[in-house]
Amino acid sequence: MELVLVRHAQPEWARESISQVDPGLTDLGLRQADRAARRLTGESFDHVLVSTARRAQQTARPMRDHFEGTPFTDRFWLHEIQLPGSWADTPAEEVGRVLLEARDRPREEWWDGLPGGESFRDFHERVTTGLMQELAEYGVRRKPDGLWEADDDDLRLLMVAHAGTNSLVLGALLGLEPEPWEWERFASNHASITLLRTAAIAGGHIFGLQSFSDVEHLRPDLVTA
Repeated sequence: MELVLVRHAQPEWARESISQVDPGLTDLGLRQADRAARRLTGESFDHVLVSTARRAQQTARPMRDHFEGTPFTDRFWLHEIQLPGSWADTPAEEVGRVLLEARDRPREEWWDGLPGGESFRDFHERVTTGLMQELAEYGVRRKPDGLWEADDDDLRLLMVAHAGTNSLVLGALLGLEPEPWEWERFASNHASITLLRTAAIAGGHIFGLQSFSDVEHLRPDLVTA
């Protein structure tokens, strides 16, 4: 099987210097999303799963025109780690200061997330549980020996989500130990495309990373992180 991960396009995190907790896309982000959809034109997918966040929904919107007849389903488990609700309407400069200072927290405090937001423990549980349940629906399951079984070698799924969510998916499928800063371990660009493919090994299957954060469809001036 193949799993294609798309990170959402550039979001408008600050509007008139005010922080946005669930932002839509910038004008540049809308262009990125359109180019990502065009890049995937001609490919076929059994299902497209989209995060419930506005930035992911807007990134997936032009894809719906290119994959007519392919089912699209919104999935909350694909949503990025939940930010503190109190950040809504907070000056962006203040939010930036808090995020910068938070990088110096001890490792154990990282697992707790940011005050008022979702903990990384809960985020990890939400994403990995959702992923395993989703794959099981298609006959893809992890065996006791750590290898995978896949009923349909031709299965192709597309997920439109976030840097953090996609990083957790990569870590889980590649067998890596989780860290509370997964998005740093797999730092992808906006509207980038990542491909995972299974290979038959030792009586089961493994997931292999075929390409990561591919932005070939974006002009240099449209590439953002």
